[in-house]
Amino acid sequence: MSIEASPGVSSSSPPTEAERLDLLAINTIRMLSADGVQQARSGHPGLPMGAAAMAYVLWTRHLRLNPADPGWANRDRFVLSAGHGSMLLYSLLHLTGHDLPLEQLKNFRQWGSHTPGHPEYRETAGVETTTGPLGQGFGNAVGMALAEARLAAEFNLDGHTIVDHWTYAIASDGDLMEGVHAEAASLAGHLRLGKLTVLYDDNGITIDGETSLAFSEDVAARFAAYGWHVQTVVDGNDVGAIDRAIQVAGEDPRPSLIAVKTQIGFGSPNKQNSSSAHGEPLGDEELALTKSNLGWPEEPAFHIPVEVAEHFSGLAERGRSLQESWESSYRAYAQALPEAAGELRRRLDGGLPADWQESLPRFEPDDGPLATRAASGKALNGAALVLPELMGGSADLAPSNKTEISGSGDFSADARFHRNIRFGVREHGMGAVLNGMSLHGGLRPYGGTFLIFSDYMRPAVRLAALMRQPVIYVYTHDSIGLGEDGPTHQPVEHLAALRAIPGLLVLRPADANETAAAWRVAIESRDRPTALVLTRQKLRVFANSQDHSLLGRGGYVFEAEAGDEPDLVLIASGSEVGLIIDAGARLAAEGVSVRVVSLPSWELFEEQTPEYRDSVLPPTVTARLAVEAGVSLGWERYVGDAGDVIAIDRFGASAPGAVNMEKFGFHVDNVVARAKALIGR
Repeated sequence: MSIEASPGVSSSSPPTEAERLDLLAINTIRMLSADGVQQARSGHPGLPMGAAAMAYVLWTRHLRLNPADPGWANRDRFVLSAGHGSMLLYSLLHLTGHDLPLEQLKNFRQWGSHTPGHPEYRETAGVETTTGPLGQGFGNAVGMALAEARLAAEFNLDGHTIVDHWTYAIASDGDLMEGVHAEAASLAGHLRLGKLTVLYDDNGITIDGETSLAFSEDVAARFAAYGWHVQTVVDGNDVGAIDRAIQVAGEDPRPSLIAVKTQIGFGSPNKQNSSSAHGEPLGDEELALTKSNLGWPEEPAFHIPVEVAEHFSGLAERGRSLQESWESSYRAYAQALPEAAGELRRRLDGGLPADWQESLPRFEPDDGPLATRAASGKALNGAALVLPELMGGSADLAPSNKTEISGSGDFSADARFHRNIRFGVREHGMGAVLNGMSLHGGLRPYGGTFLIFSDYMRPAVRLAALMRQPVIYVYTHDSIGLGEDGPTHQPVEHLAALRAIPGLLVLRPADANETAAAWRVAIESRDRPTALVLTRQKLRVFANSQDHSLLGRGGYVFEAEAGDEPDLVLIASGSEVGLIIDAGARLAAEGVSVRVVSLPSWELFEEQTPEYRDSVLPPTVTARLAVEAGVSLGWERYVGDAGDVIAIDRFGASAPGAVNMEKFGFHVDNVVARAKALIGR
């Protein structure tokens, strides 16, 4: 559906007073953005100047926000997926009365400012998600819309509509080239997430030049094939056409894409419609020419006409009124349905029910052997009985990842209440969607795949860590022990790669009890994501791992020598803990004093006091041997110069798992031999 130009800002007919004010406000957004980039001598002026009209229409006529309380629960969500155009968002936040003073716009991209180069969640009031890596914000928006649909189905009861808001996004050509958006868009269409509207800034320019150099597909046809409602606005400065398109989108049960034909760097005499407008300041001379071209005063910089400021100030009052109306509805809801209201409030506040952890299973040695992926499934289902906010699935691997919540059906276009999400073979899209669900609030999302495919979703995991979002990742088939699928599916470098992400909590439990404890740690972690790294192969269950607090310290003495200072410390994580227990027993039988340490989480261990860490790994004992079925990188911090590591610093092989472990040296004889070499025996 194509919407032609109508009387409005871009029309040749004499403008009305309202149209004149619209244009003045739009040019204010353009010039604030251009001034900010110019003052920083860095940034992307092109998108804000080209997309100002569509953003203005969305923010002034459709978005339901309260600048005085940007986190109120039933607000609409706005995602600038094209995060390089951050000055567009900062200009809007300032003009609409959010806590972002003009001084912050003047300090764009500077140390300590609240206007970083790309929008950052928690850094700037009103920013819903961290964007910039293209396509990620698109996936986040899908997750936000999914969360709204689930919570609406769960809490809109007995005629009370308490969850009812929209998710809007602005995406660029670059967003729609990145594969992650395609995964998320396909899922959104399949699920018919009708309260999601994406405005596509279709300006046909990227850093290299015209998009036709690499991008000639029919985007509208592609989204229609995904199951989206698609419209085209042929003039990106036509306020009326954009307004009507957003209204029409809101009337369709499908997610909506509005392709808005814009001109990058609009108003710049020499840079409009050119790649030079994309990622560099206009320059002092061109900025002056642009202001003259748009009838804008050259001085002062960061000029906001009084009537524009007054115009935007009305939005703050509208926002307060919207929130007050919702809060009145919530009070009536709480009076009629106190249990539901209390549960919704708990969920939005991020609290946990008292004694919820009692739902987690405890395992006895007779329960084993049991793969930690299987134990994880039991722990998830135990927690799900008392935590209805747990919602997730896997990238088409639910039977292998054990990520299905028993007794719940599949979340779908026709069944919003269910908790199992079939993400399909879309790891990267899944990661971005999980972030959006978490950012929305009210849910604790989790997603599973094989550890090897954590690479496919790494950018989204990194952003979860950057935003401190408590997403839970269930990564199974964690080593060469998975067997015959071979090196394409056998992770070796992936533990090190995950541990390298600042703020990501990595847990590789040694048995079923450590796995249940890992779920407890993950659920109780409120300000960081957690990766649970789990086995395909069955492992023994140990009686001395039942205390959940032990795993919570990241590392602990699993089996102790008689005395305070052993001859040797054996250290392992995950499936290799059982191996060093057996090797330690043989060494002890030969008169070697051995301490066995389980180290499931480097991050948690490093957070303990130096005294505790020294009590587990005595500094005076330099004979230390670490054993882990992954690359050796990083283990030097725990074994020191005098220690040794049994690891796998090459790719695996296609063979039964037990054969792989034997051939690559993960067996008792090799551990004992390497240990004896350390202590000179």
